[in-house]
Amino acid sequence: MTEYEMTSPLPEAERTATAAALNRVLADLIDLHLVGKQAHWTLVGPRFRPLHLQLDELVDAARTHSDDVAERVVTIGLTPDGRAATVAQDSALPEHPTGWVRDDDVVDYIVRALRAVIERLRAAIEETEKTDVVSQDLLIGITADLEKHLWMFQAER
Repeated sequence: MTEYEMTSPLPEAERTATAAALNRVLADLIDLHLVGKQAHWTLVGPRFRPLHLQLDELVDAARTHSDDVAERVVTIGLTPDGRAATVAQDSALPEHPTGWVRDDDVVDYIVRALRAVIERLRAAIEETEKTDVVSQDLLIGITADLEKHLWMFQAER
């Protein structure tokens, strides 16, 4: 296999620390996308239609944000790790229930999942303040968007 070197204006220690923070966020965002689709497919109850559509919006956001985070890791010269085994090991999200899930339970689960992602995003924001403010800015924007989704799901309770 050929080795490639990607250059970055960041010193090695800052680059490595930033990539570690970004990869933790990446695992959470990929998992959020996956469990959002699982909830979308297994949702039942009287609020099926609006929650089904709301989950699609969340899934689209998680997918877009995960791509942005992965591309930021590449931009700073390292490789993102979005493999299934890594996501399963590193994600902070609670496990999604199996089977059909009532609308109220889906809302409660998504609120817990979003809180877990946001908590790790805020930790990554603190970490990247010292290592890469450009990555920090990206994480701040993602946090703002997911906090809006959290608000909207909480309003469903």
